[in-house]
Amino acid sequence: MPRKPQRPCGHPGCPRLAVEGGQYCKEHTKAERDRYNRYERAADVNKKYGRAWKRIRDRYAQAHPLCEMCLKEGRLTPVEEVHHILPISKGGDHRESNLMSLCQSCHTKIHHELGDR
Repeated sequence: MPRKPQRPCGHPGCPRLAVEGGQYCKEHTKAERDRYNRYERAADVNKKYGRAWKRIRDRYAQAHPLCEMCLKEGRLTPVEEVHHILPISKGGDHRESNLMSLCQSCHTKIHHELGDR
């Protein structure tokens, strides 16, 4: 089956092709990630989502390997995100009772309904 043709890098003036499935070439992918982390990401994000959160998230995803919303509808979809039912910014915490394993589609749907994305 033929693949999609590669697109040019999204960085202004870059003549290279973007990595497959990405917007930038290898060189500019790292530069854009660093720029995002420096200027667009909230300064206190590492206090809320540090190494401890990564360990909690990985442990929860291992214990709940399927999307919980898809399971209710009878579909078997692997987990891609661990979602806080009550967001950290509104007083939530990392307790297991406040977490939910979701696929990317369900996670986006929840945030779209909340109006925060």
